[in-house]
Amino acid sequence: MSAARAIGLILGLAADGALGDPRRRPPVTAFRQVVATTGSRRATGLGIAGAAVAAGVLVERTGRRSPVLQATATAVATWAVVGAAGLATQGTELARDLEEGRLEPARDTLSELDPRVTDGLGTIGLSRASVETLAENTSEVVVTPLLWGAVAGVPGLLAARTIGLLRRLLPGHWAIDRLDELVHLLPTRVAAALTVVGAPVVGGSAGGAWRAWRRDTIAHPSPNAGRVEAAFAGALEIRVGGRTEYPQGVVELPVLGVGRNPDAGHVTRAVELSRVVGWLAAGTSVVVAVLTGLRRRNP
Repeated sequence: MSAARAIGLILGLAADGALGDPRRRPPVTAFRQVVATTGSRRATGLGIAGAAVAAGVLVERTGRRSPVLQATATAVATWAVVGAAGLATQGTELARDLEEGRLEPARDTLSELDPRVTDGLGTIGLSRASVETLAENTSEVVVTPLLWGAVAGVPGLLAARTIGLLRRLLPGHWAIDRLDELVHLLPTRVAAALTVVGAPVVGGSAGGAWRAWRRDTIAHPSPNAGRVEAAFAGALEIRVGGRTEYPQGVVELPVLGVGRNPDAGHVTRAVELSRVVGWLAAGTSVVVAVLTGLRRRNP
């Protein structure tokens, strides 16, 4: 069944790319609306995460009756939760609007991806925020669900994405924040490592990505997000981080990377780097799925 799971992950990711922006797909929007509607209250947040896992387990067990069923179930779940195509589309919109000086549309697009306050941000501030957001979302909506899908199948895919959505819906919810940190603990480091590997593909610096990741994230308050952001900054040889305003207040984050301030061109390269990391994550997930299956057969 490990091969079926691996095939399902690849088919789902291929469907994500072929069918374009997930914001226009009924299964994806329905999934997000269910989480948003039922998870909008603090008391029900953990229940929704549990329900996602239970539903995934039911689908996974049903799919074990045949490789075709498992591959199909994994492909549909991957297509429903992975957001690589949408992230690339929105990142490209951001780069184009910034290049043309259309800051208001850029603020609107950025607000769909990140909870920070965008009012008052100029071209440099929006470019910095865009690179940070592309890096973080590459880990959250691409690498994390793919890796959890490789390890745990449909339950891993649904649970990883649901927890990420709940964290944004319920900022400050202690239990969900800790659970989110745990779910993303390994995937963010894998995403940072894949950024190092993929940096030369987009003309970036692998050494710069490695040094920024290892050097600049020590002081970052998040155990996860700063890793990928630093790796992207180092790969693109720019500086991100610093003062960031959220609805709940202003946060002074450490500066990540060295070099110049980012511009629209760096946002375009960040989109390209995000795509490369996604492809590498897909290959990594296939290997993990196969190895996981072999280990279960030979305990």
